[in-house]
Amino acid sequence: MKNLKAIALALVVVLSTATVSAQTKKVDVKASAVNWNAKKVTGEHSGTVNLKDGTLLFKGTKLVGGTFTVDMTSLTATDLTGEYLGKLNGHLKSEDFFGTEKFPTAILVFKKIGMTSKDMYAVTADLTIKGITKPVSFNMAVKGNTASTKFMVERTQYDIKYGSGSIFDNLGDKAIADEFELTVVLKF
Repeated sequence: MKNLKAIALALVVVLSTATVSAQTKKVDVKASAVNWNAKKVTGEHSGTVNLKDGTLLFKGTKLVGGTFTVDMTSLTATDLTGEYLGKLNGHLKSEDFFGTEKFPTAILVFKKIGMTSKDMYAVTADLTIKGITKPVSFNMAVKGNTASTKFMVERTQYDIKYGSGSIFDNLGDKAIADEFELTVVLKF
């Protein structure tokens, strides 16, 4: 009976230690930034989109997980003003692009994380845009209370085909690149 109590106590200590070492850190959505850049034949546009919420999971100092919800209704260009800004924002939020009325959020969930060097991780995640989930891969640097990454998203995989030269013929200088870039800085 004494041995059983000792084993039970040892299990409680081990499980408590494992639980303590796994720590969820909430992302400060106001201090974090998600910037986008999209190119077309005749130029490019850039802007921002806000995080709705997000968490990073650590075991000790090692990144082991993460999940994020993006507020797609906050999507805005930062390279235009006035009437042109309103037109571009309206078009990006329309069914031609992100359909934010029907799909107000996008979600990113880390699925696989490997450490490549001190403070650098190779991440494979599931990205859901317009209700379509596809894998994306990127490197993420984590230092102190900041995590950052830059990666490309292939928009046609998410049924965002408007102006795609790989789908439509004869677009000429109206063609829009199939990939857009996201630059993300997370504060936690």
